[in-house]
Amino acid sequence: MEERTDIPTFQQSNLPSAGRLLAVDWGEKRIGVARSDESQTLAQPLTTLTRRAGKRFPMRQLVALLETHAVTGVVVGLPLDERGDEGAPARSARQLAAAIGRQTGLPVALWDERFTTARVLAAVREMGGETRGRKDDVDALAAALVLQHYLDARRGTAT
Repeated sequence: MEERTDIPTFQQSNLPSAGRLLAVDWGEKRIGVARSDESQTLAQPLTTLTRRAGKRFPMRQLVALLETHAVTGVVVGLPLDERGDEGAPARSARQLAAAIGRQTGLPVALWDERFTTARVLAAVREMGGETRGRKDDVDALAAALVLQHYLDARRGTAT
């Protein structure tokens, strides 16, 4: 069996090992959001926040979600390029992670989100689903995929 190299190895983070986590899949227009269960076993899509052109990140909406769902930590997807290098989107995600930590006092971890949207699109199509007009759903599913990869890697069960 060939070892997969596209799944990042887990790096220790300051996120608590119990309690609900929330994941943010950064995008210029849409921000996918997902949450874990309290045992940090399963991730599920939650919603998609919209960022209007030229406007700031909808932090107030995100903070409301963090409070509503009693979140203990946040995972922010880090959009690296194919080679694993950081470009402008990754720098924006790092700035967002820092802002979330400052505004909420919650611990925040960054997690490689390479190809998550492409994987979600492929999975939806493979199951016979339509992706046209479902960008919000796709972004929330991508956030769930980022979070599930994080949870699995943390437990040592990533495949």
